[in-house]
Amino acid sequence: MELRQLECFVAVAEELHFGRAAARLCMTQPPLSRQIRLLEQGLGVTLLERSSRVVALTAAGRSFLRDARHLLAYSARAASSARRASGGEAGHIVLGFTAVAAYRLMPDWVMKARRVLPDVDIELRERVSTDLGRLLVAGELDAMLARQLPRHEGLAYRLIAREPLVLAVPRKSPLLAYPAVPLRALHREPFVAYAPSEGKYFHERIAGALGLAGVTPDIVQHASQTHTLLGLVRAGLGVGIVPDSARELRMEGVSFLPLAQKNLTAEIYLAWRSRHDNPALDAFIERVVEPSLKRRQRL
Repeated sequence: MELRQLECFVAVAEELHFGRAAARLCMTQPPLSRQIRLLEQGLGVTLLERSSRVVALTAAGRSFLRDARHLLAYSARAASSARRASGGEAGHIVLGFTAVAAYRLMPDWVMKARRVLPDVDIELRERVSTDLGRLLVAGELDAMLARQLPRHEGLAYRLIAREPLVLAVPRKSPLLAYPAVPLRALHREPFVAYAPSEGKYFHERIAGALGLAGVTPDIVQHASQTHTLLGLVRAGLGVGIVPDSARELRMEGVSFLPLAQKNLTAEIYLAWRSRHDNPALDAFIERVVEPSLKRRQRL
């Protein structure tokens, strides 16, 4: 049983006339009749009653017509899905991201992808940057949003955002008197720092800036994640330096103050393997990522 035979049968069953069905299929009547005979022989049943004047469906033909229509529709959908997948309009992407990326960037991208690429399924995996790099190189991720890029020659990447670091302080902190807090004001100040291992990117960046400024805060606690750090700040344990996107957590009892040192920023990158075979990833970059970067540049 071939799809062409099904198409011929459905046309004759709907027209109940071989001549009109042949015209509809842009073919002559003899090959149309031959296709119907081959179909009936393959099924071992008679689908159509034929006479010189009338064509009618048998009971088997009426039953088979319903299934034949479904098979043709399913075949058309399968062909369309294959074409859409080949062009990136459908498919699956595994996107890794750090917790900080989940505050603003990643949710915006997922929402836009649902609008412009509704048939692309995005699987999200949250990890720390070092784990993301390892998974990307191993082929377990299609792309990653992270602060640090793994050292690997086979990767492509884009700088997505550069955001300022800000000071998180508890309610009634004396530092609230500053319009922009100088780093020297943090000398000997109780300080909640990122952990040297799990929070390596921010730990090194912040410790480096404080060291260059000759500032030694009183580190009272380390935290691996931004939301944990802010919880400790809210409890009054100390102050902490976090990315500006941490405001999105809207943690009650924590205020965010700009730092006087304007060049203290944090970058976030999108990285993917240069040689990959996922058209959906190319479509995601072209239709979701690139327009967002152009919009940021205009702003």
